[in-house]
Amino acid sequence: MKTATVKELKLELSTRSPKELLEICLRLSKFKKENKELLTYLLYESNDEGAYIQGVKFETDQQFEVINNQNWYLIKKSVRKILRTTKTYIRYSKNKQTEVELLIHFCTRLKNMKPSIKNNAVLTNLLERQVQMIRKSLLSLHEDLRYDYESLMNELF
Repeated sequence: MKTATVKELKLELSTRSPKELLEICLRLSKFKKENKELLTYLLYESNDEGAYIQGVKFETDQQFEVINNQNWYLIKKSVRKILRTTKTYIRYSKNKQTEVELLIHFCTRLKNMKPSIKNNAVLTNLLERQVQMIRKSLLSLHEDLRYDYESLMNELF
């Protein structure tokens, strides 16, 4: 089966009735957890971005609390999973300010984690890559926000 392009899908969806669109969305939500999460964000959480950010930060904090600290392999695996989840939530939002806030929160938690990541090159490199991504995303923000986040970044890293 050949997958249609976004343009083709948009054209086809514009010809459908609201009832058909509702059925398509509900059917789509039954197949993948990510589809359901995206619909939840779009319908309930996109109106209050601040509450969404706080919810994601809370979930990130909970995930950091349950990391198995017995060996570096399990720590790295857990940190990668947390980062993957955080990036998924960032992708739902498509807001650069949300991206910067969530990545700063992730990096702060990673940097302050016990045992210290300074002893592990993989986690140190992961932290450095995320800091570079934050700095790159800062360039697209308004200059007042950029200044606030840059000063926060300079304090933390």
